[in-house]
Amino acid sequence: MNTKDKKFNSKVIHSGHGADEDTGAVMPPIHLSSTFKQKSPGDFKYEYARTGNPTRDVLEKLLCEIEDGEFGFAFSSGMAAISALSDALGGNYSILSSDDVYGGTRRIFDKIKSVNQNVEITYVDLSKDNNWQGHIKENTKMIWVETPSNPLLKLIDIEKIRKSINNQEIIVVCDNTFASPYNQQPLNQGADVVIHSSTKYLGGHSDIIGGALVINNNPELAEKIKYIQNAVGSVPSPFDCYMLVRSIKTLAVRMERHNNNALEIANYLLKHNKVNNVFYPGLNSDPNYEVAKKQMKGFGGILSIDLKGDINSTKKFLENIEIFTLAESLGGVESLIEHPAIMTHASIDKKIREELGISDTLIRLSIGIEDVNDLKEALDKALSLI
Repeated sequence: MNTKDKKFNSKVIHSGHGADEDTGAVMPPIHLSSTFKQKSPGDFKYEYARTGNPTRDVLEKLLCEIEDGEFGFAFSSGMAAISALSDALGGNYSILSSDDVYGGTRRIFDKIKSVNQNVEITYVDLSKDNNWQGHIKENTKMIWVETPSNPLLKLIDIEKIRKSINNQEIIVVCDNTFASPYNQQPLNQGADVVIHSSTKYLGGHSDIIGGALVINNNPELAEKIKYIQNAVGSVPSPFDCYMLVRSIKTLAVRMERHNNNALEIANYLLKHNKVNNVFYPGLNSDPNYEVAKKQMKGFGGILSIDLKGDINSTKKFLENIEIFTLAESLGGVESLIEHPAIMTHASIDKKIREELGISDTLIRLSIGIEDVNDLKEALDKALSLI
């Protein structure tokens, strides 16, 4: 069967590898060697593990197939993937980015790429028809789309963005970390590149740091990424590659539970008297709902809430909640909870945070796959204290 003809639940299990030819092992072996024997000088399949590794090859093929891309690259972190892509575009260019993005993305754009490569970044709300095209410059090379966004869960219509750009040389890059390939397929909706922090849903168990780039129909860009991946050396270890291959096999079943639990929690919190607002694209009342229905298979496992009260009552809630772990990151099987203004988005200037709506009472929840009634009970108990 052609890979593209397989359903997603089959792709995550069977893509990237078959049984090992030498041993018949069902799972691909971990190749830990840092170097490889050459038949003759320059005659080799693998040379040096930074350049290429059989275990990483399996992961990269798998990433390609589950995102319906042509070229896949694994990195040691999501930030390393962002850096490699930015480097591949050169210097003295402009990026148009959605305004509500992960704090680390803003940090690398504003504090590193703008300083070292003279890259100009303009942040606009791409979720609205607000003439954002007017911010495209002659040297714009990339539109950066994070959908759903972090932490306000804004949805951006990827297909609409692609069709709204007259210059086809500008690449549309979608951070698909929050949705996962199970819920959203950006390359099939007009994006040129998909990026992941594979630490999150792809890994799914809070025990791997990794990043990924998947490119669609752009061999020139892929060649540049491959060169940078090798030259800079920000590659994942063979063991981490193996762990990601193992974890991705359960992505579909995990995401089904994440989606179901998050939707039920969002509806529950929407009616709670201690909650001002719930940000979740799966709610009928959410301004992003129609785009979410069109673009996503499921609505994801992340939601944010604005609590009634102040910073002190918000801290009290976070310090006393059970089951949920107060920690950064997301996408693991366990439920996590965090305070964006103090934790994940602290690197963003306070004025910008306030303009975006990242207030002192905003909380982000990564809903795990526990029993949803236990999660609701834990939330109710902690909310009763404020």
